[in-house]
This record gives sequence, C-alpha cells and structure tokens, in this order.
Amino acid sequence: MSKARASLTRTSLVHLALISYAIISVFPVFLTLINSMKDRNAIFRNPMQLPSPKTFDLVGYYTVLGQGDFATYFQNSFIVTVASIALVLLFGAMAAFALSEYRFRGNTLMGLYLAIGIMIPIRLGTVAILQGMVATGLVNTLTALVLVYTAQGIPLAVFILSEFMRTVSDDLKNAGRIDGLSEYAIFFRLVLPLVRPAMATVAVFTMIPIWNDLWFPLILAPSEATKTVTLGSQIFIGQFVTNWNAVLAALSLAIFPVLVLYLVFSRQLIRGITSGAVK
Repeated sequence: MSKARASLTRTSLVHLALISYAIISVFPVFLTLINSMKDRNAIFRNPMQLPSPKTFDLVGYYTVLGQGDFATYFQNSFIVTVASIALVLLFGAMAAFALSEYRFRGNTLMGLYLAIGIMIPIRLGTVAILQGMVATGLVNTLTALVLVYTAQGIPLAVFILSEFMRTVSDDLKNAGRIDGLSEYAIFFRLVLPLVRPAMATVAVFTMIPIWNDLWFPLILAPSEATKTVTLGSQIFIGQFVTNWNAVLAALSLAIFPVLVLYLVFSRQLIRGITSGAVK
C-alpha cells in the first residue's frame, strides 16, 4: 500500500511539474495573442485582460499587412526554413546511417566531433562565417542563411537519428541485401520509414530556432528583399517610439506556422520523444 501511495505521489509531482512548465511556456504566447487584438491604451492599462468590445482593435494587423512587406518576409522565412529542414534531414539521416551501420576507423571520433557541434554555439564563428559569405558573394541571399542553418542543425540531427537507427533490425537490412537492394535502397526504403518519429522530432527542433532567429538574418541578409519575419518585425521598433500593436500582431503572425507544424507532426513528435525513453 505504501509503495502504491509513493508511486502515486511521485506521478502527481511529475504531472504538477509538467503542467507548471506548460503554463510558463504558453503564457507569453497567450499574452502576445490577446494583446495583439487590443488598442494601445488597453495593452498598457490591463495587459492580462481579454479583449472586450470596447478594447478590441485589429489596427496592429492592418498596420503589419499594409505597411510592412510581410508577404515577402513570410515567403523568405518559409523558403529558408523548408530548405534548411530538408537538407538537415537528408544529410543528417545519411550521416547517422553511416555512423550507426558501418564500423570504420574514426567512427567514434566522428561522432564525438559532431557532438561538439551541439555544445559549441555556431554564433561564435559569426565573423568567419561573414568573411566566407562575403568572399563567395552570398551576402544578402537566402542561400547564405540556408547553408548556415543546415550546418547548425546537422549535429543534433545526427545525434538523434543515429540512436534510432541503431534500433532498426539488422535482420531486416540483411534481408534487403540478400534480395539485391543497394545500400541507398536500404536506407530510403527500409530504414527511413521506420525512423519517421525521430525525423519529425528533428524537424520540429530544427524549425523553431531557424524561424525565430534574428542574429544571422540581421548579419547575412539584412536587405529588404531577403528579410525574414523576425527581422521584418523590427521595423516597428524605433529608438524613441515603438508601435506595440504592430509588434504584437507581427509576432502573433510569426507564431502561427510553428503552431501549424506542431499540430501536423504532434503525433510523430510525441512518438519520437517517448520511444527514445521507453526500452
């Protein structure tokens, strides 16, 4: 009886911690959404209050869609994010398959080298990256951002996917080889379908920092034609006057694609996270 009570207490504490963390994480998003639909006075007078018929105002959305070239900003962010995720998943999965499937000299060292890429922030190499982009003529192009984000995301992708690929049955892969499948066919037709939850996890973990990044768009692609959503939102923040209605509306619009991605991949994401913990 005491063991059951202790287990129930432990489970309750875990759920309480998770619920508290969820509330802390969702609260800024909720605050941004409700204040984006209120007039300026209501934002500062009662920021916690829901919009009422008296305070409801969509002037921020009208300003964003009318004044800022947000269609271009969203298009740039979409192109950079999708291209980066596709390259991270492709090259990360292929590298993870090689490290988990084949034993060769330097295998462990290569895995350690990629693990270091997770621990060391890529922003430490900003000066060298900028010099390289200037030398190759890629400044103010979306290609520069795609290359940087791909390099940034591959170490984590390899780390996650290699662990999942080690759980794929060797008998299945050997049966494919006996049937005459090439290593590429085994990779694309047998292994990848079995690690889709892990791929979804990598996609979400890769997308969020890319979509929200301000650092590299500001340094590598600050021109009007290559601005991303996060960088484009800065046009409403001035040194002396800030249009908070427009800023909150822009941030609310920027949140929307992340929510859609989570809703689309939520089942695969949860499976990818939990399957790595359940043995």
